[in-house]
Amino acid sequence: MGKEDMKPSVSALDFIGIDSMLNDEELSIRNMAREFVRGEIQKDIGKYFTEGTFPMYAIPSMAELGFFGATLEGYGCAGISNVAYGLIMQELEACDSGLRSFASVQSALVMWPIYTFGNDEQKLHWLPLLASGKAIGCFGLTEPQFGSNPGGMLSCAVRDGDSWVLNGEKTWITNGSIADIAIVWAKDTANQQVKGFLVEKGTPGFSTSNIHDKWSLRASITSSLTLSDCRIPSANLLPQAIGHSSFLQCLTQARYGIGWGCIGSAATCFDTALEYVRQRKQFGNKPLASHQLVQAELSAMATEIAKAQTLALHVGRLKDLGKVKFSQISMLKDNNARMALDVARRSRDLMGANGLTDDYPFGRHMANLETVVTYEGTHNIHTLIIGQHLTGISAF
Repeated sequence: MGKEDMKPSVSALDFIGIDSMLNDEELSIRNMAREFVRGEIQKDIGKYFTEGTFPMYAIPSMAELGFFGATLEGYGCAGISNVAYGLIMQELEACDSGLRSFASVQSALVMWPIYTFGNDEQKLHWLPLLASGKAIGCFGLTEPQFGSNPGGMLSCAVRDGDSWVLNGEKTWITNGSIADIAIVWAKDTANQQVKGFLVEKGTPGFSTSNIHDKWSLRASITSSLTLSDCRIPSANLLPQAIGHSSFLQCLTQARYGIGWGCIGSAATCFDTALEYVRQRKQFGNKPLASHQLVQAELSAMATEIAKAQTLALHVGRLKDLGKVKFSQISMLKDNNARMALDVARRSRDLMGANGLTDDYPFGRHMANLETVVTYEGTHNIHTLIIGQHLTGISAF
């Protein structure tokens, strides 16, 4: 019987007919992303996960297909809808969360803030390079002492003539050591305002180191950034990236893509288990799928995936209309990440011990999703964001 590339006759993504609610362009983009993943990445992704490396060879193809900064207009970007972008994230994470994380960071946490908060010179220089994959970016917000409370950051910036001098440390930074440009957030010591800065690779006082021995997101580069009297020109300040709201807006962009990506991870696990139980025979030479308890599990998981799809599509449509609220994106990210982890675990359970081997994708997805439910806001953080929207009272 097949392994990671098993294709069931019924897919988790087909149950409620989401395709009928997508336009021709969205379907075409989704299918293009699916073909790319299955044709170029899927067969090798387990090897990269085991080795703890990222498939760098995929970057030029992802750029050529328009995956980076896909919703942005101009600068070599595709300018597609937010729903179409979400579908790309879904297909990338159906392969591996590390693959989707790379695209999320490049698009939502690097290109989007340059596009939104940068000046013309910054946008004209960096966005075409990032869109084409000729430059890689990272987003330096989280610190060793401050994760869920980024406002407590210790990294500081001092204005010195025509320069800024940065000091501090960032950690859990996707793409950190391979990035050509880092967006680093630090407090201006003059007024304690958080500001965003562009720090280029090779700048004196700026160094990176990789985090090794991870159990999760192994097919992704995760780094620490160190800034020690790192002097950058004043032109490297993102002029509109001032205050907490700036980095929170960036996180909202990333959370949106994650909410779609989780659906792909859940679908891969579900579809693999579904095909297995339809073929695996036990108890009188009957397929496992003929038993009531197995069908109950499949029904429950398919329902949760369908609900996640519906939520993602609705939030995506609101985003395309310019009407989405960040609390709605918090609900999307939180619900779908937890759903995907639950589906991965339950799918593995249907396969017994076989599901624990690397012949199948469950262990990889379960491990990855432990990170996905944690980064870009934990369950508790998103719960409080939603609660604040409901009550008008902050519980932070």
